[in-house]
Amino acid sequence: MSTPSLPGDLSAEEKLARIIRVNQAGEYGAKRIYEGQLAVLGKTADAPVLREMLAQEEQHLKKFNDLIAARGVRPTALEPVWHAAGFALGAATALLGREAAMACTVAVEDVIGEHYAEQAASLGAEEPELKSTIESFRRDELHHREVSLQHGAEQAPAYPVLTGAIKAGTRLAIWLSKRI
Repeated sequence: MSTPSLPGDLSAEEKLARIIRVNQAGEYGAKRIYEGQLAVLGKTADAPVLREMLAQEEQHLKKFNDLIAARGVRPTALEPVWHAAGFALGAATALLGREAAMACTVAVEDVIGEHYAEQAASLGAEEPELKSTIESFRRDELHHREVSLQHGAEQAPAYPVLTGAIKAGTRLAIWLSKRI
């Protein structure tokens, strides 16, 4: 067991717990966003794309649920908040139109792509399986971003404002889920 080198530094165990906790919370939130979008757009031409992305998020969530259980990591206490907030964000952006729903995905996946890249870099060679999982999921998330761009995300009303607000909210959710 490693110990922190300076006051406030995380031990290796605490760092891993935070990584698993925040990723499980994020994948749960992503699942809820797509469920909210599908509640509005589920009978449109965009439904198959949204269902495909939801299916990948469900696979990611299962993996992090398994890691939470296997490693005895406490999940975030904010899951009830992410349950409601994720669905609300998905439904609200879908109500603004298909392009806004796609813009939501672009914004979230931009932040998650950065987040997963930072995590993978911080793991180094210490946790090769977890690092590989994070890198694989990052590729999926960036693919969702590209698909959303191809489906008109940038044509959403007030695209820069909308994506900026969603990115800020996503960064806040990450910060909170690591700690609470």
